[in-house]
Parts: sequence; structure tokens; C-alpha cells
Amino acid sequence: MSRKLNLAVAQLGPIHRSESRSAILGRLMEMMREAKGRGAELVVFPEAALTSFFPRWFIEDEAELDSYYETAMPNPSVQPLFDLAVQLGIGFHLGYAELAWENGRKRRFNTAVLVDRNGRVVGKYRKIHLPGHADYEADRPFQNLEKRYFEVGDLGFPVYSYEEWQVGMCICNDRRWPEAWRMLGLNGAELVCLGYNTPVTDPRTPQHSHLTSFHHLLSVQAGAYQNGVWAAAAGKAGVEEGWPLVGHSCIVAPSGEVVALTSSVEDEVISAVCNFERNREIREHIFNFEKHRQPHTYRKIAE
Repeated sequence: MSRKLNLAVAQLGPIHRSESRSAILGRLMEMMREAKGRGAELVVFPEAALTSFFPRWFIEDEAELDSYYETAMPNPSVQPLFDLAVQLGIGFHLGYAELAWENGRKRRFNTAVLVDRNGRVVGKYRKIHLPGHADYEADRPFQNLEKRYFEVGDLGFPVYSYEEWQVGMCICNDRRWPEAWRMLGLNGAELVCLGYNTPVTDPRTPQHSHLTSFHHLLSVQAGAYQNGVWAAAAGKAGVEEGWPLVGHSCIVAPSGEVVALTSSVEDEVISAVCNFERNREIREHIFNFEKHRQPHTYRKIAE
């Protein structure tokens, strides 16, 4: 008997600095309703889905910076999304900026949670591969201050049970690193959910601008294929505060095939019925970890 999951990805168009949490939440809720209308059992939202992508700005005022973070999940401003999920009977993945007080210390992470159909957070991931830089660089037309505004994630690459499926998470730049996918594969993931905010142009490598979508899809397809997992990648897209972000949110099969792809840079929902028997085509044959991996030859990777 096949094991199938009706999966949706909800791409966000641009979120501007002046847009309120309630307006952003209204957009997410509308897409959640559309996903449910397609029969989806789980919907994947992007990285930092509740705000404009603030690491592009050098923010010195602590109170202003704090305003971009969530101190709890859920919280009163986000609770309507959780309530709607319960009402509709749909789970979701949500990326956000997390402010946590741990051991008397203020900590900031780029975080995602997995929420079940009862509105219960069943998993959390904190982004590990932080791109960008920590100090203001005057020659840049926009900043990427993730190394200033976030700590490296400290939860590893856990895999969580979402009903009968094993789900892992990564965020944006993580998708470019094969180690992230391999850790999720080794931990038993059948589905990897990820969100991203990827600018079309990197000021340091403008010669790669025409390859940005290609590199994005290449990373997701390779990660899915080489680990025999389904992948759901939800992006923020369109021109946000003057800077274009890559679209091409997608659902990718364990074979590496793109089975659903957005065709706009606006709010857009895509969906696919994922048959998890297909994972076995890869995991029991081509990339059978137990039979074919040779970890003793890979030691330099971790040195």
C-alpha cells in the first residue's frame, strides 16, 4: 500500500518594511486556505515569513532590531494562523526570526518550526550555515548581516515525526551544503522542508546573477536525489525593498525530478501528491547508505 502525502508550498511575494504583522499573517492565512482547498495535509512557508528580510539593513537600534523577532511560537500576533490550521486540519512549516532568553542570555536564531494539524509545534530547526558578514560594508548596495543578527544553530539536523512521515528542515543557505542533506538523510528524513530568501544578485559575484535560479534548483534537486528524500522549498520572491528575490519555489521527488514549480514572483501556492514509496527507489538501491557508503574514507570532511 502506498504512503502518500498531499503537500503544498506557499511562495510569498515581497514583504515591505512598512507591512504590518497582521497584513502578512492575512496573506499566509489566505494561502493556507488555498492549500487546504487543494486537499493539502501540510503547507510549507518561506524563511523569515513574518517580516521583510531585515538582514539587508544595518540596524543599530536594539528596540528596532527586536521588533523583527518572535519571542515565542506561537504568540498572540501569530496565533490566528495556528487557529486556522486547527480549523482546517492542516499542518504547516514556518520560518521566522527567533529571540530566545537561554541561561540568562539573549540569543537570536534564524528558525523554522513544524506544526501539526492540532496546532502543536512538533519540531524546531535553527539555521546552521549562515551566509553574509557581521560588520557593515559600505561598498555593498545592500547588506547580508545574518552573521551579525543570528547565531549558528545549535539543534543539529533533527528529524521529526509528522504523523506517519519523517520530516527534517533546513533553511536557505543550508540547501547549498551537501552535508546538511546528508545529515538529514542519515537521520531518516523522508521529506525535507526548507524556506529561503535568496537575492538574484550577490554584490560580490554579480557574474553569477543569471545562474541564481539554476543554482537554487540544482541544490534542491541534488539534495533530494542523493539522499532519496522529497523536498519542499518555499521562497520569498519578487522585488522587496528595491532588491529582486528568486522565485522558483518547488516540490522535488526523490528521483530529483521537479514535480511542481511556481511560475510567478508573487504569492503563489503549488501542490503535489507525494508517494513516499518512491523514496525506496533511491534508498534501497542507488544510494543505499548501509550497503554502499564508506564513512572511513570521508574523515577529512569533519576534520
